[in-house]
Amino acid sequence: MVDIVFMTHCILWFRQDLRLADNPALIEAARSGLKIIPVFIRDDAAAGDWKAGGATRWWLHHSLKALNASLDGKMIFAKGNAEELIPEIARQHDVKAVFWNRCYEPWRIKRDKRIKETLFTSGIKAESFNASLLWEPWDVLKKDGTPYKVFTPFFRNGCRGAAQPPEPKARPKKIDLHQPAKDLPAIDTLELLPRKPEPRWDHKMEAYWHIGETGARKRLNEFLADELAGYKEGRNYPSRANVSRLSPHLHFGEISPREVWHASQHSGLEQKQETDLDTFHSELGWREFSHSLLYHFPSLPRKALQSRFDAFPWARATASVLEKWQQGQTGYPIVDAGMRELWETGYMHNRVRMVVGSFLVKHLRLHWHHGEDWFWDCLVDADLANNSASWQWIAGCGADAAPYFRVFNPVTQGEKFDPKGEYVRRWCPELSRLPDSLIHKPWETPPMILAQAGVTLGRTYPAPMVDHKEARSAALAAFKATGGHADEDGED
Repeated sequence: MVDIVFMTHCILWFRQDLRLADNPALIEAARSGLKIIPVFIRDDAAAGDWKAGGATRWWLHHSLKALNASLDGKMIFAKGNAEELIPEIARQHDVKAVFWNRCYEPWRIKRDKRIKETLFTSGIKAESFNASLLWEPWDVLKKDGTPYKVFTPFFRNGCRGAAQPPEPKARPKKIDLHQPAKDLPAIDTLELLPRKPEPRWDHKMEAYWHIGETGARKRLNEFLADELAGYKEGRNYPSRANVSRLSPHLHFGEISPREVWHASQHSGLEQKQETDLDTFHSELGWREFSHSLLYHFPSLPRKALQSRFDAFPWARATASVLEKWQQGQTGYPIVDAGMRELWETGYMHNRVRMVVGSFLVKHLRLHWHHGEDWFWDCLVDADLANNSASWQWIAGCGADAAPYFRVFNPVTQGEKFDPKGEYVRRWCPELSRLPDSLIHKPWETPPMILAQAGVTLGRTYPAPMVDHKEARSAALAAFKATGGHADEDGED
């Protein structure tokens, strides 16, 4: 129940579109000539198992603060059932229309459809718009009308064959906000931040991010100016700056994917650097592909798309084994560095995400659900479509997945993509004095060199929790038991 009296005429329901520029629902609300009530509702009940995790709640709190400041502090914050709250606000305050931008999680699609029906029955206009994707999932289909399950034809034929994403639109010149009669509920009403006393785990992440629409645009401009050139190759090296780090800004809609697409297209790259732009656009395409999969296969977050994995012999996840992976104590430096980066910053480099994911589902043979759940709680860019599709990809059970028998070797991955150990030294400082040639395999380091580096395996840094060759063999045997064909050379 929102106990506030308004004399206004339309609701602008913010969700994952926390910006003023290129916001179709806001543009339509401003065009309507009605006074606008900006509303945000935290609806955990409808979200069920997929309510926001801790890191995304933290980001959401600060993003909403930034948006509310842009709206002169006139946002309404409410916590509860949106199916009840939206029609209730509309009935009580003479609302003529409700505008919002679409989300694509299955639970939101079902709920939003019911809200629209309720509003229509009450004679209230309800309109939704696309603010989150370059192309709608129902518009990018194969010639036979079925969804793509392989990325390359999805992007080359489906997306590239569709109309160019529309140019982004500027924020409305005039946003006629309703003047509330009394003080509005504070953002703390949403209870998004941790309740535990100091020191709180979330404070450490503040140094790594500039949250909000202004921060998103600043990050885009920095990336285009300094980091897009060299992206195709550089994005694989976790110590380099050739990644956009735009994923949380895109997830919360602090910036439009249309703006990112067109700004990068107009960034003035020289001809020889066009492959960097193409590669970056293909990464935006993977985001589209993940949302298409979730839309067409709503069981994606929990059910393997390849049914033979229903009988896969996953190992039992003991607390001690899972915690070693979660806490970056596996004994494999590139894996541990990634897991520690995640805990410290709420983010992990994409190449390293593949390595730590492969380690969980293949070296430890733990169900990909365990990784999906941990990332859901720890990532500031935790997105149901991207998280689910990515974990199915690394587990080998999804659409266009890396085959299960493709096992990332954490040593060779480290040596190839962190050859000087810069990434490992940053996040595993106890190994910082090891030579480059040994930093990714400290267990092979001669005792004298370990002593000189101040490393005692099993004390200052853990010994490997599994042997790579033995773990790989066990993973391939498990895969063969499901009827799969294991390529013995499928190692990276």
